[in-house]
Amino acid sequence: MPKVIFHDLEGQRHEIDAAVGNTIMETAIDNDIDGIVAECGGACACATCHSYISEDWIAKLPTMDDMEDAMLDSALDRKDNSRLTCQITISDELDGIEIVVAQNGD
Repeated sequence: MPKVIFHDLEGQRHEIDAAVGNTIMETAIDNDIDGIVAECGGACACATCHSYISEDWIAKLPTMDDMEDAMLDSALDRKDNSRLTCQITISDELDGIEIVVAQNGD
């Protein structure tokens, strides 16, 4: 199983086994990662699963589509490495990906 490494809002590191085919957002929700709110349930309609992808992994991800880009415009503190975790599907090639959870709520 590929591993996803989350760094939560308190800076704690969580190394999680992730099922291939699930999204990073689903992995976070299933493992109670603080800060991934996912109000829309993964429909790319809210930006509350916004996170920062480690620079080493950005080029390995599929290109962001226009819908995700538009949603990220509403996210707090968007950066060059911002992505919506509901739009990234786990694969064996993403084993070890590191995610820093963004501030997605109050």
